[in-house]
Amino acid sequence: MEFVHKSVLFHETVDGLNVRPGGVYVDGTLGGAGHASLVCERLEGKGRFIGIDQDEEAIMAATERLSKYGDIVTVVRSNYVRIKEVLDSLGIEKVDGIMLDLGVSSHQLDTAERGFSYRYNAPLDMRMDNRNDMTAKDIVNEYDEMQLFRIIRDYGEDKFAKNIAKHIIAARQRKEIETTDELCEIIKAAIPAKVRMNGGHPAKRTFQAIRIELNKELDVLNESIDTMIDLLNDGGRLCIITFHSLEDRIVKTKFKTNENPCTCPPDFPVCVCGKKSKGRVITRKPILPSEEELEENSRSKSAKLRIFEKI
Repeated sequence: MEFVHKSVLFHETVDGLNVRPGGVYVDGTLGGAGHASLVCERLEGKGRFIGIDQDEEAIMAATERLSKYGDIVTVVRSNYVRIKEVLDSLGIEKVDGIMLDLGVSSHQLDTAERGFSYRYNAPLDMRMDNRNDMTAKDIVNEYDEMQLFRIIRDYGEDKFAKNIAKHIIAARQRKEIETTDELCEIIKAAIPAKVRMNGGHPAKRTFQAIRIELNKELDVLNESIDTMIDLLNDGGRLCIITFHSLEDRIVKTKFKTNENPCTCPPDFPVCVCGKKSKGRVITRKPILPSEEELEENSRSKSAKLRIFEKI
């Protein structure tokens, strides 16, 4: 299946990077190279572009699509949490821009056998990196009831988390849960009929929660932002697109702390903690998709772009 993905906030993100020919730029979630292609165009054959992704299929698709830009492009299969390690291996100390698109790609969602979507019956997988041993099936069948409750409550923000966890435990005592359809039916049974009829798909939040837990998405984001800001040259920018409130909260908080890291009590006349600002938040409010983009790409509806500039 061809790797198809329509990049959200396409021009807004690349404009936010403020790409200059001769600069060095990194895409930590390369995907199908949508944003990356525009960055490479704006480099005009000068400088360097490094694309990082943990998904094998994304790496193959992006490598082919970016081949026309020649040796300014380096594609690396890794997780963006290891961005410093990747750059060190390439002899790069600082960069002029970094971008992250934290959404699950359309290709991942639409490739049934990847097990990301509740719309297709498939083995419970959900791995963004197929080199990992653990799958969604392991979480569903091995986590205890309290662990399941916590991830569905915290990562899925589902008010029926307790009941869903209870139903999963009961179902797997009868038989191991192996497929997305089996899990969907269990979730449906745990949610009141009235809610199922009026809300969105009942499994959406639970699938999101399991995917986030399996791929450690929030941990990776939380661990990476400070490092990315430290890797920027003065005037360099970090652009991050989020798709749900948990991600956006982390980005907003991290950006704010890097802009104003002072921990002194508000009534102190002068700062004595010695912590210095690393830069400024460019986006006081997140940049949202235009009405036109929302009409063209329904998957952009929850996207938010925040930008930080190193100074």
